[in-house]
Amino acid sequence: MSSITCAEVLSLYRRIFRIARSWQAQSALQHDTDSERSYIVQEARTLFRQNQQLTEQESIKKCIDECNARIEMGLHYRNPYPRPTYLPPMGLATQKGRKLRTQQKLRKQAKPVYLQSQDET
Repeated sequence: MSSITCAEVLSLYRRIFRIARSWQAQSALQHDTDSERSYIVQEARTLFRQNQQLTEQESIKKCIDECNARIEMGLHYRNPYPRPTYLPPMGLATQKGRKLRTQQKLRKQAKPVYLQSQDET
């Protein structure tokens, strides 16, 4: 990993923890604030540890883009949890063979950038 990429990743990691420290839940309840703060910290630790072995610049760039997207969405909607994704039409096809593979391909293409790591956790 190049020094520029390493610095960018560390900067994102620090930014997430700063956001978690100052996070306030929309409901303004202390219990909700504490649970959302712990979710932010735990999710960051899990995903950064999971991806620490990456060496390809392209895959690192994808992870950085996902991280930036999740940060911006969380700050915009004041909700740290990932937003749900919806299946494309006929997303629950039970047929086997070619149609099932097509539906799986459509599901993969329909997944937004901020949810790419959700299957892995």
